[in-house]
Amino acid sequence: MSLTITPILAFNDNYIWTLINDKNKQAIVVDPGQSQPVIEYLQQNGLELTAIWITHHHNDHVGGVAELREMYPMTHVVAGTEHGVSPDQVVNESSSVRAWGYGAQVWAVPGHTKSHLAYIFDNNEDTKHVFCGDALFSAGCGRVFTGTMEQLYDSLKRFSKLPEDTLFYPAHEYTASNLKFGLSIEPNNKQIQQTLVEVEALNQQGKPSLPVTLAHEKQVNVFLRTSEESVIDGVKAKVDLADTKPLTVFTALRELKDTF
Repeated sequence: MSLTITPILAFNDNYIWTLINDKNKQAIVVDPGQSQPVIEYLQQNGLELTAIWITHHHNDHVGGVAELREMYPMTHVVAGTEHGVSPDQVVNESSSVRAWGYGAQVWAVPGHTKSHLAYIFDNNEDTKHVFCGDALFSAGCGRVFTGTMEQLYDSLKRFSKLPEDTLFYPAHEYTASNLKFGLSIEPNNKQIQQTLVEVEALNQQGKPSLPVTLAHEKQVNVFLRTSEESVIDGVKAKVDLADTKPLTVFTALRELKDTF
């Protein structure tokens, strides 16, 4: 199967990731917060929408589902029970979804919201493709709303155990601002410095900084680097830590980012 994965831009900085089967011109979209950009993209490229995958209930991820269902009545909506979209297929931890003969494992990755899911798509190639919504961003992670700090920490830790070449497809173009926060913690991190230059150049050209590999994130994402001395020292310079356990450092980082 020839597969293309491309982002459709919605709102200011949302990406609606679109999986396209180039052979039969079918498409799956992830988290369509708006319907119009999706409809325009599908029409321009002669594509038929066959499925929608949802990671969580926030309106900028589900707002377009109803209209897309009207426009493409055969569309199969995959979501959790708490995602507010009346799914055709209810999924949760350890569910799986089929796409053109291939599978996506569904993981519960709470934290940003308590019912947040991720889709680990494997089309029998070496590389896994992770549609992670707002759980993990490049150089960052989601705010904690209805989940807990500990849940989000555990979710990111679980992601970090995937193969190094795993590709992550976050739902927002927040990379540059996340990298700037990272530099406020690790000012001497050469990889963050270099990536920021590259990402700002991409942003100026209107190009996405995503997807990103896990190996890359382990070098530039302070939320995955909570055991590194440089990160611990950077946090200590800003707040008093009760201890330097990874969860304590992670919680301090997330609170610092909330007001950055």
